[in-house]
Amino acid sequence: MVKPYEPEFEQAYDELVSALEDSTLFEELPKYKKVIPVVSVPERLIQFRVTWENDKGEIETNNGFRVQFNSALGPYKGGLRFHPSVNLSILKFLGFEQIFKNALTGLSMGGGKGGSDFDPKGRSDAEIRRFCTSFMRQLARYIGQDTDVPAGDIGVGGREIGFLFGAYKAMQNNWSGVLTGKGLTWGGSLIRPEATGYGLIYYVEKMIEKASNGKETFAGKTVAVSGSGNVAQYAALKLIELGATVVSLSDSKGTITTTSGITAEQIKEIGDAKLKFKSLEEIIKSPTFAGVEYSAGERPWTKFEKLDVALPCATQNEVSGDEAKALVAAGVKFVAEGSNMGSTKEAIEVFEANRASGVWYAPGKASNCGGVAVSGLEMAQNSHRVRWTSEEVDEKLKNIMSNCFDSCYATALKYTAAKDGELPSLLKGANIAGFIKVADAMFDQGDVF
Repeated sequence: MVKPYEPEFEQAYDELVSALEDSTLFEELPKYKKVIPVVSVPERLIQFRVTWENDKGEIETNNGFRVQFNSALGPYKGGLRFHPSVNLSILKFLGFEQIFKNALTGLSMGGGKGGSDFDPKGRSDAEIRRFCTSFMRQLARYIGQDTDVPAGDIGVGGREIGFLFGAYKAMQNNWSGVLTGKGLTWGGSLIRPEATGYGLIYYVEKMIEKASNGKETFAGKTVAVSGSGNVAQYAALKLIELGATVVSLSDSKGTITTTSGITAEQIKEIGDAKLKFKSLEEIIKSPTFAGVEYSAGERPWTKFEKLDVALPCATQNEVSGDEAKALVAAGVKFVAEGSNMGSTKEAIEVFEANRASGVWYAPGKASNCGGVAVSGLEMAQNSHRVRWTSEEVDEKLKNIMSNCFDSCYATALKYTAAKDGELPSLLKGANIAGFIKVADAMFDQGDVF
């Protein structure tokens, strides 16, 4: 079931099972225990060869994958990742997380994930187009708007989604909402690029409101953000809009920090440069970044003596146990993941151990579900052949994130014990709430009996 040579998947599995076992769920409703060995095995694993021609006329070969993990709540839904690190363990971890994340949105979506070990960095548009065509030639037979609806992820942005969609349409002679993250003129949804970052902030807004009994907001708070892709950029922009001070961003090579706060103008420049695969080290040479410090090979979590909020928005396991201790020592009260499984097991243990001191941690399956939520809204718009305004989509996103928080909070109160004055565990609440919804559907459909 869980293979020791699949460390990322094993970590995601252990997080779910630990949360369930450290609650009263199995004691009150022992039937749910039999769901674990079923839900933790993918319904289908697809692996295929992708051969394509580079600009020199040479053949290159990559591995392609799709993990169709669970369809109890709807068509498989989850992104495609193009990155050299892609392997089955990472995709199984992401697909497993996606099952329960999608359940927390309240929309009709199952869980899946896919991608390739292809690296788009340094490739021409023509090479990326040829790769996407070859990749879709293999994937097309396994997906469809009522079967499996992939989206983008690391290395798969609007350009790649366009090439993939065009290849699917040509091969299948079928225009349908088979991919999300599409361009606005051909079936895409407004607010989709912003959705994960905005949704993260809407979730943390609810955390702050609940913890302070409605007395506090983001205004005046100091926030450390990691990453510099879509999630980090739009989370930072929304934070600035709400009156917070964003003191960091990062990429795989290093971190930029400034106590005076990163500006919206700087974030726009970073966004434009990242489309050209420039590093932050290159970007901050611009005059716009006067006064911003760059630290090569470092993450932002140990760079500050005083912080209110920490938002990991880069990749998995980007906050270590020692970094979590540094955040707690800096006075952080709210930690929420914009990335998938952004904190190591040791880091999570540090955050959870400090709930009595007012530290509140939200796992990615809850706090970053805004992206897939708007993907679900894009699917709905495609099915009805309509397009909602940005205000309509944003309002629906806010409601989804609010309901997600309320579900996590209420479930934590129901099935877990908290000491006097201790905040309930959103980690346990999110895992239990998502699990119960999926498990009930699996019982109803005869997947478990």
